[in-house]
Amino acid sequence: MRERCSVGVVCALLVLVAAVLTGCQALSSASGEDAGPTVTPAAASTRPSGYGAVFLGVDECSSFGTTSFTEVPCTSERAAARVVARHDGTVADGPLCPATTDFVLHISAQSPSSDEDGDGSVPQGYACMRNLEPPHPGDPGGGGGPRTIVGDCVYGSGSGQVRETRCDGGGAKKPQYKVVRAVARRASCPASTALYVHLDGEEPVGCARRV
Repeated sequence: MRERCSVGVVCALLVLVAAVLTGCQALSSASGEDAGPTVTPAAASTRPSGYGAVFLGVDECSSFGTTSFTEVPCTSERAAARVVARHDGTVADGPLCPATTDFVLHISAQSPSSDEDGDGSVPQGYACMRNLEPPHPGDPGGGGGPRTIVGDCVYGSGSGQVRETRCDGGGAKKPQYKVVRAVARRASCPASTALYVHLDGEEPVGCARRV
């Protein structure tokens, strides 16, 4: 895992039952100070196991394991999460996951000679996953997920950093700021804005107020 945050950087906690990925979203104070760089989440790879024509295609399900993730029928007792989007390549270069994705599963490339059946290669890619059962850390205010979205809350974690936490106060830390709006430019944020949070997507500015 890798974490690098300058003063005024929002770190969105990416929650995964078997692995935890940590990423950051850049923010700055409403006074106009510039934020540091946005940090791409550290990749956590998994070797395909039990896959068919497409390993973890859209609407397929995975189990949770200690060292790998196995594709299983969604009706199986072992099923824990469903694929809501699937892309080749890396998260940094590929399309965004849906806003309420709970976690991102990074899939390492496999050659025909090393796959289980020898029936085809598996390219490097990533699957955007949604837990079949609550909790859903990717929901607004859920305290995690690969993206910071409207409705998420953060707290000061020291050294000029803030990290995401549950808005209902049920997390380890109490929320101090809440992202209330996503806009194209800072000037469109309401007067109550205390922090500007960098968001991914068409409206890249998150307006956060104190809670």
